[in-house]
Amino acid sequence: MTRIEGEDDNRGDAVSTPTARMTHHVVRRVVPDDVGALVEVLARAFDDDPVPQWLFRGDRRRRRGLRKFFTIQLRHTYLERGEVFTTQDLAGVAMWSPPGRARPGWRDLVRLVPVMPYLTGLGRDTPEAARLLSAVDAARPQDPHWYLATLGTDPDRQRTGVGSALLRSVLDRVDSEGLPAYLESSKESNLAFYGQHGFEVTGEIRTPRRGPTLWLMWRSARPPAA
Repeated sequence: MTRIEGEDDNRGDAVSTPTARMTHHVVRRVVPDDVGALVEVLARAFDDDPVPQWLFRGDRRRRRGLRKFFTIQLRHTYLERGEVFTTQDLAGVAMWSPPGRARPGWRDLVRLVPVMPYLTGLGRDTPEAARLLSAVDAARPQDPHWYLATLGTDPDRQRTGVGSALLRSVLDRVDSEGLPAYLESSKESNLAFYGQHGFEVTGEIRTPRRGPTLWLMWRSARPPAA
């Protein structure tokens, strides 16, 4: 699911960017103590997302399922093998996988078992959810790239520059390395936002039974600055 001051030394590495300075957002790395608060931020940010609404039908089931999913994704996948960023006030979170990091494997699927009871039902819906995850993984490009797994901003902080600051902090590094970036967007309304940051739609994945669409977006490598 896709979709986003000052620090002391034990709160992670602070990253200032031009966008962050302009909007007074300073981005830093997430540390384990942040996970509980950021899970709640992500659960709120994705509560109205079409894909979670298709996967977890019913408000109570969806919110509990989202909390389980994001706890696993944050704590056991991206804090262990990726790079995760937030702002000082924990207004949003971005989870990235750098090039060369192993993609999620069977251990990650096993860790998702606690999410299964919250899916739309344990009959045909669970295999369809598994097929969707498989299709998303198969569509991901093989060329080395930075992968934005999740970007979410607390709903009451959206449109204040938090998402742009979280994106820009890593895209500056991506550009300095001369690498492309990739994401899947589960909201059509977010395509223009990602387009402003250089991402272009390269394909779509449609969920079964006339479910929502996922848009695949690629940001080509930029030439090094002179």
